[in-house]
Amino acid sequence: MSTITIEILEKLKTITLLEASQLVSQIEDAFGVDASIQTTSGTSAASTEITKQEEVIEEKTTFDIILEEVPSDKRVPILKVIRNLTSLDLKQAKEAITDLPKTILQGASKEESETAKQQLEAAGGKIKVS
Repeated sequence: MSTITIEILEKLKTITLLEASQLVSQIEDAFGVDASIQTTSGTSAASTEITKQEEVIEEKTTFDIILEEVPSDKRVPILKVIRNLTSLDLKQAKEAITDLPKTILQGASKEESETAKQQLEAAGGKIKVS
């Protein structure tokens, strides 16, 4: 704790209950807060927020590449890219671009997904990475 915080705590120990109540009221007015909120709900809300932050911090390691749209004039270039990225034959690749949205790659690494996304977008497809 800082020295200022320690000094404030020491001064608070010396005031009466009435003075402490008045201090709380003045703090509420000055800062626009409500000190009547139960600490248990604040604690659970804080722990929930920390849990959410921890989930956000974890970086995703596998990605799915989903083909959402194929312009009719870009079908052939996209077919070629799909066949290069996957082991699909021509018939399966054609089916993949007619039934949209369609997952092209599943569980790909970050590098693989970025490369696939760039190639498919360069060919004219609309891609979603999830």
